[in-house]
Amino acid sequence: MKLNRGVALVGAGMTKFGRHADLSSRELFVEALNKTSASVDRNFDRKMIQALFLGNFTSDLFEHQGHTAPLMADWAGLCPAPATRVEGACASGGLAFRMGVLAIASGLYDVVGVGGYEKMTGLPTPAATDALACASDTSYEGIPGATFPGLYAMMAVAHMRKYGTKWDMLAKISLKNHRNGSINPLAQFNKSIEDIAKGKGFTDVMQFLNDPKSNPVVAWPLRLFDCSPISDGAAAAILVAEEKAKEFTDTPVYITGTGQGSASMGLHDREEFTTLPSAMEASRQAYKMAGVSPKEIQIAEVHDCFTIAELIATEDLGFFQRGEGGKAAAEGRTAREGDRPINTSGGLKCKGHPVGASGVGQIVEHFEQLRGTAGGRQIPDVELSLTHNVGGSGATAVVHIFSTKKP
Repeated sequence: MKLNRGVALVGAGMTKFGRHADLSSRELFVEALNKTSASVDRNFDRKMIQALFLGNFTSDLFEHQGHTAPLMADWAGLCPAPATRVEGACASGGLAFRMGVLAIASGLYDVVGVGGYEKMTGLPTPAATDALACASDTSYEGIPGATFPGLYAMMAVAHMRKYGTKWDMLAKISLKNHRNGSINPLAQFNKSIEDIAKGKGFTDVMQFLNDPKSNPVVAWPLRLFDCSPISDGAAAAILVAEEKAKEFTDTPVYITGTGQGSASMGLHDREEFTTLPSAMEASRQAYKMAGVSPKEIQIAEVHDCFTIAELIATEDLGFFQRGEGGKAAAEGRTAREGDRPINTSGGLKCKGHPVGASGVGQIVEHFEQLRGTAGGRQIPDVELSLTHNVGGSGATAVVHIFSTKKP
């Protein structure tokens, strides 16, 4: 199935992800929208935005503030345009973007604003962990004490037992994403793990990563550097009808495919822990709509809330055969210099993971990559890319495909 009407991305921007003690989520969103407006090449005024779709997981718990969509619209000067909050746990931003795409494709709107935001660091780590656990099946997982590190650790153990995956393969993913994030000025962490290790007196980076004090186990086999951080941040994008794109820029980015899938809320109800059925379904829909195969995708931003999540994503998306994702990472195939660059931004692991903003933050990276403005992270001659955003332990997944060419 194709979109009834073409949709183009003409602007995208984000705050730096990390700790913003002095800013609320509304202030972060306004900053992201200001940057997004400035990224549109010409003829854009934010008053052109006819509707706003905003991804946010749980400002209710993180900031004790609900009903945030009109709040964001008001602070951004967009009232009385309709504003809708979209919630899908860590996939909230990707889902908001999808809603914006579908709203234009339906013919209802010509110009739509999309955003994602989360302010997480105002809570102590245990309280933030409890808030995030609401994205799991609380009756069967959260209340008994299974946090997300524990759930993804179960996936890692299952993958190791079934395919012989080694922890060193996961470490290679973390090393790669920190190298990418170290040259992303908007990433939460701007140091490679090699530099961190050297600063602590280690000459061997793997010795550092195996050191129980420097890289403690969080939920075996996952260690500290296998886990994405608690973050604050916001990201935004401007979507327009395809026929209007050239009014705003000579280099629009076209959305050629979009897909969404669902799966059982908890791992306890799944037959297989080494794959996310929701992601497989979302990618199937997106590939079919775009009329492309996995081998044609040049770069991808995938949901690496934990290193095992990136490994599984590369297999679910069809980039590598089942059981081969870890080997591919260890061989450097997913590095910027490899044949399938993954998470050139640094990913959630290094760029940061303000959960409602993460999916839109992925799209900001590809807006820059496809327009050739990604600086030191730039992959040459990118024409086709993919983003993969997951909610919880895979109950929700959304996939988008982007192209420099009209569909």
